[in-house]
Amino acid sequence: MIGLLVATVILPQLLPNDDGDAITYTEFIEQITDGNVESITINNGTAAISGEFSDGTKFRTIGGGDRGMSEADERLARELGVKIDFDMPSNNWLLSILGLMLPVMLIIGFFVWLQRRAQGQMGGVMSIGKSKAKTYDADKPNTTFADIAGYEGVKTEINEVVDFLRMPERFKEIGARIPKGILLVGPPGTGKTLFARAVAGEAGVGFLSVTGSDFMEMFVGVGASRVRDLFQQARRMGKAIIFIDEIDSIGRKRGAGLGGGHDEREQTLNQMLSEMDGFETSEGIVILAATNRPDILDPALLRPGRFDRQIVVPLPEFEERRAILEVHSRDKRIGSDVDLETISRATPGMAGADLANLVNEAALIAVRRGSKEIQRVDFENARDRVVLGASRESLILSSEEKKATAYHEGGHALLSTVLPHGDPLHKVTILPRGMALGVTWSLPQERHTYSKEFFEDTICKAMGGRVAEKLVFGHLNSGAANDLEQATGIARRMVREWGMSDRVGPMAWAGQQAVFLGEDLMSSQREYSDDTAKLLDEEIARILNEQEHRAMDLLTEHRRGLELIAEALLDQETIDGPEVARLIQKAMAETGQGDVELFMNVLGTPE
Repeated sequence: MIGLLVATVILPQLLPNDDGDAITYTEFIEQITDGNVESITINNGTAAISGEFSDGTKFRTIGGGDRGMSEADERLARELGVKIDFDMPSNNWLLSILGLMLPVMLIIGFFVWLQRRAQGQMGGVMSIGKSKAKTYDADKPNTTFADIAGYEGVKTEINEVVDFLRMPERFKEIGARIPKGILLVGPPGTGKTLFARAVAGEAGVGFLSVTGSDFMEMFVGVGASRVRDLFQQARRMGKAIIFIDEIDSIGRKRGAGLGGGHDEREQTLNQMLSEMDGFETSEGIVILAATNRPDILDPALLRPGRFDRQIVVPLPEFEERRAILEVHSRDKRIGSDVDLETISRATPGMAGADLANLVNEAALIAVRRGSKEIQRVDFENARDRVVLGASRESLILSSEEKKATAYHEGGHALLSTVLPHGDPLHKVTILPRGMALGVTWSLPQERHTYSKEFFEDTICKAMGGRVAEKLVFGHLNSGAANDLEQATGIARRMVREWGMSDRVGPMAWAGQQAVFLGEDLMSSQREYSDDTAKLLDEEIARILNEQEHRAMDLLTEHRRGLELIAEALLDQETIDGPEVARLIQKAMAETGQGDVELFMNVLGTPE
């Protein structure tokens, strides 16, 4: 309406004017006196004068002509035979209507806006029980198995679901029944959600994605209503995959909450159990769920007929890490000195999300460094930042603190090198990183089981910093707090859980864990006598004291090597594992202790 009004007012002024040449009122009177004017027209509304000359040319007056003609001038024109007409222009009907209708329309529009706003609020209340699942287009899958590097075993297991949704008749002919539900279990960042999207992309069916928290609402019964709506939506799609991420938020064990159960969560879980029993596999609906806490799920949710199968998505192995790094490096400008195989060997324990973050962090460091490509040093700095923490360049240590840190980290580094059963030493630095004033970094190897000797060497290495300060300076400080916490935790689990104490024997007692359920609180109560508790404490203390004495003996034996390592750290601030081994060998040659190369546990050198 506003645009129409503006066009009506402005456009007539912009259109070409055919009223003729503009002349002044004085020129107009002169033309009348000379007898050159044939006729004139006076506008009664604006008093504007226009007319036509004897030769047919049109004209209009400007200036004084907007006041009309005086009686003398009008009488003169009539005497000279000029034809005079008076014009009364009609009003613009469109402008008149707009002037009347505009206030009315504004009032009507205001009431319409109020009504729609009220309807929207009521609609939000009425649709609170609707499912919040996101629907993805089956014809345009964004993710397939080709986008997932490694995990061939997981792909093989989950590929049965794809085959069933593509060709269900093959399973019907032989009488096989596809699992109704598949639970993806694994640590965070391993790609469980990515696998669910890839299944939908490979099968070419509808994909409904929802998280467990989407079912929770302040009103009791809303979660159950959303579950019903979700399954109805899937049935309307024919063949579909329902993916529930973080299912542990609604699938926890019922009746075990502290202070009474959460009624809304339990009603939601009950409705989900009922819906999963209410459809047959022939309907073509498969439920995928993901969690990293399968131990807290309700047993009724995991029984056959509901989530029949659990697929473990573990942390990637060496080959899988290399493939994941290649995927995330596709769109990056990688330097020629970068070896992804070396990086994958140096990143054990990292999930896919960690590796993606590592590559991105290396790219950021390369940009910050001013380089046009990502080089090996960028990946090393990115790995140090991710694993050890950001360097605190603003932290300035005094000379005494720096020397104490050098001997502390030197003790860790020396024991990491001479002890045969631990992880090999990679790097040691006295540059503050994260919350630590210095870091000794050993690269974890690909292990799935750990020996008693490995844990003993790990505790001994943890004692190395504390013992080195005591050996050199004769006193202790608070810098070994984290080392003691790590050593005590390992010793406690050796005695209480892993049966690595001869006096305690083959008994396992549950460790103190966070209370998530009421039964956890009950099970966390002590289940053994005071005598057993005293025995456990004595064995934990024995292991810690033995390894501290062992560390003291080794550091005393290699005192010269400790001094060389500390001097190198004070000079260079960061040295690698092979350099530590070289310094120890140099010290042993000086003291006449012989060659200990066969006992060096350093990455890149023979053990």
